[in-house]
Amino acid sequence: MGQYFAKDYTGAPFELFGTAHLAVLAFIVLVAVSFVYARRLWDETARTRFRFGLAAWLVFWELGWHLWSLYWRTWNIQNNLPLHLCSVFVWLSVVMLIRKNTTIYELAYFLGIGGAAQALLTPDADIYGLPHFRAVQTLASHGGIVLAALYMTIVEGYRPTWASFKRVFLWANIYMVFVFCLNFALGSNYLFIAHKPEFPTLIDLLAPWPWYILELEILALVVCFILYLPFMLRDWSRSRQPVAA
Repeated sequence: MGQYFAKDYTGAPFELFGTAHLAVLAFIVLVAVSFVYARRLWDETARTRFRFGLAAWLVFWELGWHLWSLYWRTWNIQNNLPLHLCSVFVWLSVVMLIRKNTTIYELAYFLGIGGAAQALLTPDADIYGLPHFRAVQTLASHGGIVLAALYMTIVEGYRPTWASFKRVFLWANIYMVFVFCLNFALGSNYLFIAHKPEFPTLIDLLAPWPWYILELEILALVVCFILYLPFMLRDWSRSRQPVAA
């Protein structure tokens, strides 16, 4: 059992889109689909319990990662500050779930889902294959971020707007400029904008630095638009329905 928490893991490395990885992705999809039924079946007490339970889930795995890093003395300000997009949205999602904060929801729907979904497809697990703690923590944490935003959308009835689409994109760029300057000061690579990640990601398909940052901007805009598209189409459909006399 100890090997699954060890720093120098001797088991198999993470297998991208292997059986275990695909099983986890399928489980996350099933939980998301179950929200459709939860919206009809759960009363306010059940909804509150789920929100607080999911918030506790996110806190547990995030603190577990920091404690694991501190125990093995790998924690440092270049890698472990909560500045990566998904690290930020762990804590923002916790506040959103507990307080039902609509402002955070706008950010979590676009940036939380967009960023965490990419991390679920290409996890930063490196040598740590499932069921090592680091692999489980990575998938559990990012899965929780996606499910938090989807829960608020499907069960609680929150939704993004065209105005929130524009606000989120503006604030994302302001945050990126801040992190870019911080990376220069710390010698870090938060948001992966100082250089490409050392582990395989979809960023590897893009142009060399710094041009891939511009491509990431375009991709982020496309992803956010795709996430907003269902609501845009629904609004358009309703606007075309004849008004009852």
